[in-house]
Amino acid sequence: MFDAKQAKQQMTKWIADFFQNNGSPETKAIIGISGGKDSSIVAALCVEALGKNRVLGVLMPCGEQHDIDIAFDLCKVLDIEYIEVNIDKPTQALYDAITATRLTLNSVATFNTPARIRMATLYAVSGIVGGMVANTSNLSEDWVGYATKFGDSAGDFSPLSDMTVAEIKAVGRELGLASKFIDKVPADGLCDKTDEENLGFTYEVLDKYIREGICDVTITKDRIDQLHKMNLHKVTPMPKFSGKGLLT
Repeated sequence: MFDAKQAKQQMTKWIADFFQNNGSPETKAIIGISGGKDSSIVAALCVEALGKNRVLGVLMPCGEQHDIDIAFDLCKVLDIEYIEVNIDKPTQALYDAITATRLTLNSVATFNTPARIRMATLYAVSGIVGGMVANTSNLSEDWVGYATKFGDSAGDFSPLSDMTVAEIKAVGRELGLASKFIDKVPADGLCDKTDEENLGFTYEVLDKYIREGICDVTITKDRIDQLHKMNLHKVTPMPKFSGKGLLT
């Protein structure tokens, strides 16, 4: 049985210890705030671990974001400092530079590029204010590769990467966050589909398979296994050639 109260306490201590060991008393947690459960819960954990004055939220719409009001509301509820950086123009500038060559954009490029520009933005802000960038990925998404390599899968510290969606939601409730920050239908904000529509199965099914090894629908089990195998490169260290034995 998952103990959300104990998890919250341990996660908060882990964040506090990380910053004590890897920064100064002024080092801030830099968090990309989307208004979804992951960034909301990471922000709330950081406030509890570090204090609101050491948490900076960065809102990064790509043009117009229909649900950005939830991200604003979270920053106000947590009473944290925040800035908004619209990534529409830099994203389009990159697209224009690429299409000025012989190359044509495809869905792989247009789906992943905004996530990478968002991470570049977070690290730019982090360098300016002196901070550590929070990774807000969770175990469920990472398991099937629903993250962009060097985009939302990057960061300096990752509080949620060993937690399933169901477990994260339980921690969010333990933190006292309102339902709109926890139960908002997950979507990447880069296409018109929800995460579950893109994946082809629900997080409830995925979480049960991860924790219990149970999936009643064979075709779904096979898809999860295939996605997991195909995307392991996103969560494992980059392969490197070993030069051992070459020097004499």
